[in-house]
Amino acid sequence: MADDSLAEDYPTEIEENLNDFDSSLSSVQNMVQTLVSVSRSDNLLKLDPLDRAKLDLMSAYALNSMFWMYLVTQGVNPKDHAIKQELDRIRTHMNKIKEITDKRKAARLDKNAASRFVRNALWDAEDNKRKNTNEHPKKGKHMRFS
Repeated sequence: MADDSLAEDYPTEIEENLNDFDSSLSSVQNMVQTLVSVSRSDNLLKLDPLDRAKLDLMSAYALNSMFWMYLVTQGVNPKDHAIKQELDRIRTHMNKIKEITDKRKAARLDKNAASRFVRNALWDAEDNKRKNTNEHPKKGKHMRFS
């Protein structure tokens, strides 16, 4: 009986969307409960400053995104609200963190190895003459037997 009254409250075309929304909302609720249950100060001491910044930005972005969704459910256009500027500001900082992380992961030049590659790749006539005389010391000299 209760299911029949609920089915009349909304069109059947959006039932799948509502079920997806309900499952997404419950997963967000589980994540928030997990984050709240863990002592934040203990975890922060274990992280390096870059990871702390990532965690803080992720938390701020998630909280502001939930507020964005709340505004939408209340019929307020969030694009006209100050929350849009806040999300853009957080996104800018997230991009800065990403740049720093990418720089850390970038390949570094080993100057000694590079100089060895260049030195060995260049051909030098004197080096070539020394190699030939060292390898074949009697080259060009003929012995005659009488």
